[in-house]
Amino acid sequence: MDGALLILIFLIAVALLFDFLNGLHDAANSIATIVATRVLPPMFAVGWAAFFNFIAFLFFGLHVADTIGRGIIDPEIISDQVIFGALMGAISWNVITWLAGIPSSSSHALIGGLLGAGVAKAGSGAVIVAGVTKTVAAIFLSPAVGFALALVLVFIVSWVFVKANPSFADRVFRRLQFVSASAYSLGHGGNDAQKTMGIIAVLLYSRAPPGSEFMVPFWVVITCQAAIALGTLFGGWRIVHTMGSKITRLSPQQGFCAETGGAITLFLATGLGIPVSTTHTITGAIVGVGAARRTSAVRWGIARRIVLAWFVTMPAAAAVAAVFYWIGGAFLT
Repeated sequence: MDGALLILIFLIAVALLFDFLNGLHDAANSIATIVATRVLPPMFAVGWAAFFNFIAFLFFGLHVADTIGRGIIDPEIISDQVIFGALMGAISWNVITWLAGIPSSSSHALIGGLLGAGVAKAGSGAVIVAGVTKTVAAIFLSPAVGFALALVLVFIVSWVFVKANPSFADRVFRRLQFVSASAYSLGHGGNDAQKTMGIIAVLLYSRAPPGSEFMVPFWVVITCQAAIALGTLFGGWRIVHTMGSKITRLSPQQGFCAETGGAITLFLATGLGIPVSTTHTITGAIVGVGAARRTSAVRWGIARRIVLAWFVTMPAAAAVAAVFYWIGGAFLT
């Protein structure tokens, strides 16, 4: 088999490994609330989330994949070595934070990896400032929007059910959580799987004849959706524990509000082609429902630890990616 083809297959396999780890690492985003409220046991919850992760491609366009493929670093400087460095930087940071039980962002680890490997090859001129600015802004906006929507939803449902029998309200929201968890899993699969699609698509574009159009083949779409769904199916219990119970205690009503607020945020971002962090989004929403009860209901020490990981993720992944870029030069050139 041709050496260049072997390298291509190897890099696609590494990209799919990242996608699998993304599902594994971010499973908590999809299922933490429905597990914390005891609506579903963990094994059923991951199966539920994995299914909706997989079918997300039926509901969304490929705007996020386009942003990752062409909007972070100049696609003209993409090489096998750059892709290898970016993926290994993101994978390394995901594994570190997964082992530590820290819900950091796989999305921003990948973006940091792209920036680190791209700058290592071509300097700061390789960076597409507009795309990076939009992504960095989303670090702050997605949890803020998730927080605000969840807070508003708590007040609305509390007003609607103010005279309802507590056991009746509990039964209603336990059923509604199946809907809200499904919606959040769709948003998760729609936004996160597209990031790996963008990586594989720009890798294929780098090998295409001059003048070729950037596109995401359907086999890439299906393969990436399957990989992230499989990762979700294997779960990520350390992070589920942090997200589902350490930040604040959740009732079915609060779980519904957090998932719905997070889902709306993800749908908006995916439609606009913004690669947001599902981790940031659901964390903001969970903090929002906790703060609606009372500010002391939120364990702010845990929340601060999570926020610190957000700020560290991109530069840490970028630094690791730059190292792997140079390592990749030993066998990919």
